[in-house]
Amino acid sequence: DVSSPKHGKVDPDNMPHVGGNTWAGGTGGRDTAGLGGKGGPYRLDAGHRVYQVSQAEKDAVPEEVKRAAREMGEKAFKQRLKEIQMSEYDASTYERFSGAVRRQVQSLRIILDNLQ
Repeated sequence: DVSSPKHGKVDPDNMPHVGGNTWAGGTGGRDTAGLGGKGGPYRLDAGHRVYQVSQAEKDAVPEEVKRAAREMGEKAFKQRLKEIQMSEYDASTYERFSGAVRRQVQSLRIILDNLQ
């Protein structure tokens, strides 16, 4: 069961963590920042293979936990914007322009990676 969202502990060795309720950047777990899990405050990619919990499990997360996770994620987003000296308006403008060329940028990255 999910209880409350949190960032989670950072693994100094960046080992892959699947499931559980401890590590930041893990996959398929609960309550912590990561990918493929449920009840975490925000997505955090540590570069490992993603294990996904079912949509039914995600839908079963209590509303108060979802609300707390959204609030924590929004707070972390605003803090990150502050760190990089960007306003919310700047972020939405960046996202609008970035989204318009996202496919082309991804294609170019693939081409450049293959050339390397």
